[in-house]
Amino acid sequence: MDTATPTGIDSLRINGERLWASLMELAQIGATPKGGVCRLTLTDLDKQGRDLVTGWAREAGMTVTIDRIGNGFMRRAGRNNALPPIVTGSHIDTQPTGGKFDGNYGVLAGIEVVRTLNDHGIATEAPIEVAFWTNEEGSRFVPVMMGSGVFAKAFTLEHAYAATDTEGKTVRDELARIGYIGEQEPGDHPIGAYFETHIEQGPVLEDNDVTIGVVQGVLGIRWFDCTVTGMEAHAGPTPMALRKDALQVATLLMQDVVASAHRHAPHGRGTVGMVQVFPNSRNVIPGRVKFSIDLRNATDALVDEMADEVKAYAAELSEEMGLPIHIELVSSYPAQGFNPGCVDAVAQAAHKLGYSSMPVVSGAGHDAVYMAQLAPAGMIFIPCKDGISHNEIEDAKPEHITAGCNVLLHAMLERAGV
Repeated sequence: MDTATPTGIDSLRINGERLWASLMELAQIGATPKGGVCRLTLTDLDKQGRDLVTGWAREAGMTVTIDRIGNGFMRRAGRNNALPPIVTGSHIDTQPTGGKFDGNYGVLAGIEVVRTLNDHGIATEAPIEVAFWTNEEGSRFVPVMMGSGVFAKAFTLEHAYAATDTEGKTVRDELARIGYIGEQEPGDHPIGAYFETHIEQGPVLEDNDVTIGVVQGVLGIRWFDCTVTGMEAHAGPTPMALRKDALQVATLLMQDVVASAHRHAPHGRGTVGMVQVFPNSRNVIPGRVKFSIDLRNATDALVDEMADEVKAYAAELSEEMGLPIHIELVSSYPAQGFNPGCVDAVAQAAHKLGYSSMPVVSGAGHDAVYMAQLAPAGMIFIPCKDGISHNEIEDAKPEHITAGCNVLLHAMLERAGV
């Protein structure tokens, strides 16, 4: 029997101290001297993390299903188990110099939602599930977001199984070694709606002094490799007017990459993160420069417009300077908007609970991107200190951790029915 009535649901809150303690306990598995976490996917430490989390789930009365790529689904039954479950989740693998919250928060927030419902004897109409996805980070194996990608049929199980780490170990063998190859075919698992709670991994919420980010979608991404070809020559005898300096031409194009983001504000992003200069000698004029171009925006049309502008400027530079410029697309990730109903559920929960909130977009990829292709999906962001993530000093305030989980609780209840 429910001990809380539907009219009393609005007063329901999670146990923030319990959630924080769970996060800190999980963070001890792979803890680093600088206060971070190194728990790479499919290592012995990853097995320990998976065992701890699934153990907590079973203690909370949940059943656990593992699929063939190692994704885990921890289920709390509903009154009508024929309904597709309302799912929340994230990942528990980390970067080599990762933090305590990236991914881990989204999984343990889901466990805390279930614990809270158990504490108050609240049954939901639809089942509730908490998922952890294999190899979201892509630190040890590529592609990134592997488990959710296989689940969503973005690539095949065989392709994922064949991926190797730097030592030549395969995903298939490492999954088997740690005992996390399940029997369920990835994707053969219904999802009624999906929510993911995450630290922002950026500075926008903190800069605006806002507690909850209502995520509208994830930016589209285009990655290019650009090569500018000039002629290496001696830095002393060669007059400036007679040089074919690939680096000077490349820097002009690099600046346009950044300028393209400013031209397409507020969600435009333009980054040059990798540069290779040949021959990279102090007294030689660079003869070839290869660099990366990372363009992002809220819609595919905007990202493509940015790319077209950069390519057009490259053609102008090439003609003006007389140096060949080659731009090659190496990767493309479509923009993904979230379901309006799920976005509204997050916004309404934040409002009902009295938390400040604002619409935001995610500049990073998340498992929710693939889930949004299969079911209604939404995300909840909370601030992280100085916007820093993928770093051992990654940090979040306990009150923000609690707030995000409270919003998750009420958004899921709105979808699951009580």
